[in-house]
Amino acid sequence: MTMPWTDLPCYLNGHLGRLGDAKVPVMDRGFLFGDGVYEAIPVYGRRLFRVEAHLDRLSHSLRSLRIEDPYEREAWLDLFHSLVAHLPEVEDQTIYLQVTRGVAPRDHAMPRDIEPTVLAYTQPLVAISAEKRHQGLACVTARDFRWQRGDIKSTSLLGNVLARQMSADQGADETLLIRDGFLTEGSASNVWVVRDGALLTPPPGELLLEGVRVGLLREFCEELGIACNLRPIAETELTTADEILLTSASKEIAAVTRLDHEPVGHGALRGKPGPVYSKLYEAYQRAKLLQGR
Repeated sequence: MTMPWTDLPCYLNGHLGRLGDAKVPVMDRGFLFGDGVYEAIPVYGRRLFRVEAHLDRLSHSLRSLRIEDPYEREAWLDLFHSLVAHLPEVEDQTIYLQVTRGVAPRDHAMPRDIEPTVLAYTQPLVAISAEKRHQGLACVTARDFRWQRGDIKSTSLLGNVLARQMSADQGADETLLIRDGFLTEGSASNVWVVRDGALLTPPPGELLLEGVRVGLLREFCEELGIACNLRPIAETELTTADEILLTSASKEIAAVTRLDHEPVGHGALRGKPGPVYSKLYEAYQRAKLLQGR
């Protein structure tokens, strides 16, 4: 289904309408400072996927910015289900949710007693094409020059925008960020390395966002008997990896087959999606059918 983005169902501060009609005051601190947080929640078969984990992360981000959560959990769920129902012909969707501190005179200090701005809309889910999934993604590496609270899913994403553009300028799909010689994450994804059959990813901390799919892949690894370790990953381990994977709400799980214009992996699988990726991707597809609410 294709439709203009302006016609997508949109919720703004208690009112449900068209996304193209939604407007916020120019003094909203989300507009002035990027003073807000967001989530993107996938919907498969009209069922919310891992929504509890997304709402847990939303709560963490709001607490970190000292923004009071405007709704109880059941109210969030009611809102999401209402949005999904307003795209009746679309089975797979993505709900975008954004909460800003609200509207106030411009001042860097956090104002008291203002009402948060709540925006949510849904759109058809845009998946990686079958051809792209078969051939794998191309990535480049770059210095991680962003601020040091990557654990907050903030709307202040200029650093991520600049990082992603570095790969776009080279015809690549994602930028993998390196800080002080160690991997942090991608511009819009978590990054995993496979070495000797084991799956590795950097541990959670303030320098990176712990994606909802981190916990999910750890569950898959336990089910499949794949060793999974959260530990620092040196930049040199990327260039010698057996496989490199990306996870995010939009990418689900994807194989990286080229890094800095060189093939990833070894032997017959060099430059091709590997066996650990294949097992985890299949597990992800099974989970989409079994989970959701």
